[in-house]
Amino acid sequence: MEREIMLTGIGGQSIQLAAQILARAAALEDRHVMYLGTYGGTMRGGNTASTVIVGDEPIVAPPIVASTWSAIAMHHQFWQPLAEKLRPGAVVVLNSSLFRTELDRSQSRVFAVPATEIATELGAPLCASLVLIAAYAALTQLLQLASLVEGMHQSVPSYRRQHVTANERALAAGFDALPAGAAPAWAAQETS
Repeated sequence: MEREIMLTGIGGQSIQLAAQILARAAALEDRHVMYLGTYGGTMRGGNTASTVIVGDEPIVAPPIVASTWSAIAMHHQFWQPLAEKLRPGAVVVLNSSLFRTELDRSQSRVFAVPATEIATELGAPLCASLVLIAAYAALTQLLQLASLVEGMHQSVPSYRRQHVTANERALAAGFDALPAGAAPAWAAQETS
């Protein structure tokens, strides 16, 4: 069984780091993982997206997918191409602090997290994407908080180590932001 997670946002919102943390955390939990990050030609302000595929067996789907089980959205600006890939009943976790596009809630299970506000209250506004991925992980029970923290430790480069403590707080806050297990990743497909 495989679960696709597509992430989207604006360059500078740490979408690529967040996707890398999800991928490493899944590998730490002995899942099979594929990860592909894409971004426009600008470092800040352009489009950025990533796809992470997590499976309990070797992955069949390539990291470029036509449809997705779930999405994590930091901002609405580059949302539309990803929205077109959502399967009926897809899980969508969005940053309600910035996301301003209406979603068809009859087609998707939408969960809003004020990620930027939470990160700002923690004194680390740049950690909003980590709040969001941790909320997603708890909501879907796809990954444990300890794996996310370890994945983050493995992903943060040496010249950014001063942010590790703030990143840990952001992950913990995000993990508590949504009801755990409200949209389980594995049980939903196992019963169908």
